[in-house]
Amino acid sequence: MTPAREQEQGREKEQGQEPVAETAVYTHGHHESVLRSHRWRTAQNSAAYLIGELRPGLSVLDVGCGPGTITADLAELVGPGGRVTAVDAAPEVMEQARAYATERGLDTITFATADVHALDFPDGSFDVVHAHQVLQHVGDPVRALREMRRVCRPGGIVAARDADYAAMTWFPASPVLDEWLSLYRRVARACGGEPDAGRRLRSWALAAGFDDVRASASAWCYATPEEIAWWSGLWADRTTASSYASLATDTGHATPDRLSAVADAWHAWARSPDAWFSVLHGEILCRA
Repeated sequence: MTPAREQEQGREKEQGQEPVAETAVYTHGHHESVLRSHRWRTAQNSAAYLIGELRPGLSVLDVGCGPGTITADLAELVGPGGRVTAVDAAPEVMEQARAYATERGLDTITFATADVHALDFPDGSFDVVHAHQVLQHVGDPVRALREMRRVCRPGGIVAARDADYAAMTWFPASPVLDEWLSLYRRVARACGGEPDAGRRLRSWALAAGFDDVRASASAWCYATPEEIAWWSGLWADRTTASSYASLATDTGHATPDRLSAVADAWHAWARSPDAWFSVLHGEILCRA
């Protein structure tokens, strides 16, 4: 365990929080409701803080690429002449990413399975190393950032963006959605992750040895009837049918009946004509 993690776990114990484990289980899994959200993501709505650093001819490593929608945008942004290597720990989702790249007519993307804690690439292999919504799900984010730094060329960019669940906010108020948020954070920590990763990114980067770190924040906001229906529907489905649902019950944090009540609350909240939801993200651009 890194000294930074030892210090953070000590603080968590003092505050009565459940310490983050050294290994982590991906809380969301790859249920259709999860991939429905992931396929919505683009470089513009999920990596705008990085776009200004990209130019044709760069080599990019996209860590935790999922179904590949951000990956494909990155490939276009560094073309012509650039290449993207996309990695994910789940082989099954890589097939979707390959198919999407083919659909977009992109032949400059290479795909591989990989663990961010131990990337199978030589030192200094890439100009840019990018991870979106990854560090919240790993057992040792500081080690992960060190590994991302190792495979980035000197002077290159390591970029990461993660949501911060405790900072999510919505209207109108819903006590059951408050329960949902508390439940999700407990389950994610029981699985070895850190759901409030966004606020910690700069701290983790400094602990990983970066001394040039630009930190920022941005948000997803769902406010139209279509956006509210989409967001509430995918979370209602995740709550009852995804790996998260199984983990919540298997770890004793919720019963199936309680998860059904939470899903019903998502649908009830979405029927409010003034419903609004915002997801805050932390972001870092680190010079290697």
